[in-house]
Amino acid sequence: MGNSKEKIPLQRIDPFLWRIPASYQEGMRVPGVVYADDELIQQILDDNALQQVANVATLPGIVGYSLGMPDIHWGYGFPVGGVAATDAETGVVSPGGIGFDINCGVRLMATELVRDQIRGQVEKLADALFKALPSGVGGAGMRELTTHEMRDVMVQGAAWAVEDGYGFEEDLEVTEEHGCLAGADPDKVSPMAMQRGRKQLGSLGSGNHFAEVQYVEHIYDQAAAEAMGIGQVGQIVVTIHCGSRGFGHQIAEDYIKLAEVKQAGYGFKLVDRQLACLPLQSDEGKAYLAAMACGANFAWANRQLLMHGVRLAFSSVFGRKARAKEMPLVYDVCHNIAKIEEYEVDGQKRWVCVHRKGATRAFPPQHPALPERYRSIGQPVLIPGDMGRYSFVLAGAQGSMEQSFGSCCHGAGRRQSRTAAKKSISPRDLLDQLAARGVTIRVHSKSLLTEEAPTAYKDAQKIVDVVHNAGLAQLVVRLKPVIVVKG
Repeated sequence: MGNSKEKIPLQRIDPFLWRIPASYQEGMRVPGVVYADDELIQQILDDNALQQVANVATLPGIVGYSLGMPDIHWGYGFPVGGVAATDAETGVVSPGGIGFDINCGVRLMATELVRDQIRGQVEKLADALFKALPSGVGGAGMRELTTHEMRDVMVQGAAWAVEDGYGFEEDLEVTEEHGCLAGADPDKVSPMAMQRGRKQLGSLGSGNHFAEVQYVEHIYDQAAAEAMGIGQVGQIVVTIHCGSRGFGHQIAEDYIKLAEVKQAGYGFKLVDRQLACLPLQSDEGKAYLAAMACGANFAWANRQLLMHGVRLAFSSVFGRKARAKEMPLVYDVCHNIAKIEEYEVDGQKRWVCVHRKGATRAFPPQHPALPERYRSIGQPVLIPGDMGRYSFVLAGAQGSMEQSFGSCCHGAGRRQSRTAAKKSISPRDLLDQLAARGVTIRVHSKSLLTEEAPTAYKDAQKIVDVVHNAGLAQLVVRLKPVIVVKG
């Protein structure tokens, strides 16, 4: 595959956009397009992820472009931060292009509290959250499900959790897809996946997953911030970032194996076996989408339970009832998923399968998929940064529909591998650094904490500035961390 730094002939389109011509590599059906400024493109070139952008451009049925967001880095088959759309009739779905953590996503809650009101309670609140939110590698969740309950969760998603007492109807209104992707079929999920999922509902897991108490540090767009209920500087909010745990991982594993076996039979000759894919209209392709929907729905139910745990923790510390009124959900977005959506491609409306792997949906104002309260401002786009610096909330913009299949970045994006990050700093030094920045940590495994050191990530401010300037989404607020709970 070679080093992309030497090989890939990048063409600059404008200050924030670069093209990889389709002539670069045999088999490319469309050009590659990457969003980055001068500094970020250098970091991206060092990572070799652009080769994966070019590889994705060879997928059968791909339309438009193979896209890379500014937080792009090397991933499984697709780069993390990659977006690709394939024709809904003649194209394919690539399980590796969704990833192993199906519907990994972000949920943001507002509170009525401001920073001064929690100053003396930070340690107590951190302890309450750590106790309320199960975490850790392979860890069990809040609920062990019966097989029957597990099947219901797969089909109903977050609505199952609300019906079971974990939250409120209004939570569903501000969750992408109302917290339930249509077409889920539990019969397309393996017994092994079911077994792994039954014990993990209501758990954070480990790695880059977290719950974070933050405050609004800066407001870029007052009207949009007020529409989201986060319009006051100093206001306390809570972000949850996690996905479908071992359940989604097993679904991905099962279908990647199936796809690999089937490539020759479909007549596919892929440049990378990790791009193994299934025709959307084949029985296997339909089965994967039905299983993926089960994984997505489990993830939404998972975040719904975790949000309930956050509400209870705040209630125990501040004596408030754990109602949606006191801690409303602002929005919930996913960033590892495939969706059938309609876009204009080469002047024609087409239904396509949009793969978003480490990429967030960013629908603009007036889009019919948005809840009524966000129609005027666009979809909230939640972009976590790193635990030492900041995170961001944006609102989807019209440019995403015209340029990027309704998508934008999903986070800061890694600069260092987990191994390199662990070598660069000790857990003690990292905890001291974070404490000096006013960040209180509760972590299940201190040895894994250094994998998530702020230095392991790109600067999220630079990432969101690129998508803002490119017109994919507009900056609304910047958030600073106060408490971080991790696996």
